[in-house]
Formats: sequence, structure tokens, C-alpha cells
Amino acid sequence: MRYNSLGQTGLFVSQLCLGTMTFGQSGGRYAAASGVSQSEVNAILRRAVEAGVNFIDTANVYANGQAEEMVGRALTQLGIARKDIVLATKFEHAMGPGPNDSGGSRTHIIESVKASLKRLGTDHIDLCQMHGWDPATPVEETLRALDDLVRQGHVRYIGVSNWAAWQVTRALGISERIHSARFQSVQGYYSLVGRDLERELLPMVEWEKLGLLVYSPLAGGYLTGKYREAASGGRRTTIPFPPVDESRGNRVLTVMDGIAAAQGASLEAIALAWLFGQRAVTSVIMGIKRLDQLEANLKATELTLSEEHLQQLAEASELVAEYPGWMLAQSSQARQQLLDSGRLTQSH
Repeated sequence: MRYNSLGQTGLFVSQLCLGTMTFGQSGGRYAAASGVSQSEVNAILRRAVEAGVNFIDTANVYANGQAEEMVGRALTQLGIARKDIVLATKFEHAMGPGPNDSGGSRTHIIESVKASLKRLGTDHIDLCQMHGWDPATPVEETLRALDDLVRQGHVRYIGVSNWAAWQVTRALGISERIHSARFQSVQGYYSLVGRDLERELLPMVEWEKLGLLVYSPLAGGYLTGKYREAASGGRRTTIPFPPVDESRGNRVLTVMDGIAAAQGASLEAIALAWLFGQRAVTSVIMGIKRLDQLEANLKATELTLSEEHLQQLAEASELVAEYPGWMLAQSSQARQQLLDSGRLTQSH
């Protein structure tokens, strides 16, 4: 297991992070993605920690708070020292029917963090992340509330999930201006069949030296290959999240089949190993319902893809060029080569 520093901090997190969206029983459209019992949570968490995972990601909205409670209970029942775990949770999504039960207001943030601390059975959250963008609350208010929680010791570091690049950079600029705690991480969807993050978010993350936490690395199970048959069942038949372009996805799976056979590895190990090799990726969040799924994910930490295999995957999953990306690539190529090599090129 490798460990990477989180953003511009001295905090190290494992390259694999244990996600908890599957813990507890959710209702509605996310029911099929949940259902893991407390005894199963304990077994999964025990094995993950034994394998070197020190990073757990949850959210107050997962199974309406059940996931946080189960994580806190598992840490206590297993006797895992709090200092040995980097515990991340999220707020912003609605936790009730009222107008102040969601968002990034000071009121909701403080109430959410207090409730999460109680459910998790801890006195601090290592990484507190805003789960989405709130157009109704000034960013200054959100940042000042989070900064207060950091100064009070309830929260160690802060981050965001599902924000656009311009929103993150605006918040970072405000943090610098008002001298508040800055975001240290961005959590976003990234996979071999979902590389949109590379257009704007990835360059921003690199430039601002933020940690990149990847969720749905297997595209909701699509990259395991089990959804090739229409009648295969599973969560994607009830909630096709994240969306996948099937024609592109089939090309990627075909290439993955060949690489998996050559490497003697599973498709999920190939998908995760590819992410480990991508720029700026700090940790990849696993969605686990069974111990055998965890073991399959852990095998990816032992797998190294060859340059040839990486090139095959890159070509099969390549994004369609969009403006201004293709123009930026053309216009900055000579300057980038000068920066990388220290030599002028003919096109300079």
C-alpha cells in the first residue's frame, strides 16, 4: 500500500480509501447501492486496515446517517485507534425537509458537523468536505464557518466534492484574501469510461496543488464487465450512475479483456491500476459490499501496467477534443516543451 500526502499538508492517506455509501440501508433510488450490515462493515473495515488502508470516506447523507454511525461503531468494536485512521465525511445534501437542512450556510454547516461528530463517535473530523455547490450561500460565509471549525479543532482539513474548477479556484482566492483555511482536496468522478474530469478539474488540481480523491473508479460496477448482458441485474439496472457511453465503454472493456488476460489480473484491478498511474490522483475510493470485492480491489496495489498497456487504455478511452482544450494544447505546446526540456524548438 502506498501513501500520498493530501494537498499541501503533511497528512498521508492510503492510495485506496474505503468508501461507505454501501453501508446501512438507503431508501429510494439508492437502495440497490446499499444494504451492508454492521457485521459485514466490521469484517470489511478490519480487512481493509490489515491491508494498510488508513483512509475512510463517508457522508452524513449516506443511508440518512446510518453509514457514519456504523463506521464509528466499527472502529470502537474493532479497537482501532482513532489516530490511525484518517476519517473524512461530507455535508451539503439535504438531511431534512426544511429550507435550512441543506446547503453551505453557517447554520447548516455547524449543525451538520455536530451531528456527524456524534454519529461517528469522535471529537474531530480529519477531512470535512462540502458535497456539492450551494448557489444560495456566499462562498465567504461557507469558508468562514469551516475556518471556525478548524480553529476550534472539530475539523482538521477541508475539501469539496462535485464542484466545477472555476468554483474551486474562486474559493481558494477568497481563502487567501480573508486568511481562512483553504480547501486541500477535490473529490470527483474519474474512470476509464469517465475521463471528463481531465478537461478542467485535473489541470486546476495540479496547478493549485490539491489532493484528488476519486469516486466510482469502476463506474458503478460497469468496468467489472458484469453489465455486458442486459439481464445481469445489479445496481446499474435501477440507478445507472455514473452514466456511461455504451459504445465507448464496450471498446474500453475489449481492450481491458486483453490486458487482464496478459497480466493474469481482474478487470477491476486493471481499472484501479490505471487510476493509480494518473496525474494528481491521491486516493481512489472503493465502493465495497462484500469481502471478495475488497480483496479484488486490494490486488490492484500489486499491479503495474506496462507502457504499452497504458497506451492501449489511453487510446480506447480517449476524450473527444473540445474547445478551448485543443486550442490551448496547440498554442502552449512550444512553451511547454521549453519548460520541460530547457531547449527551444523549431516551432517556437
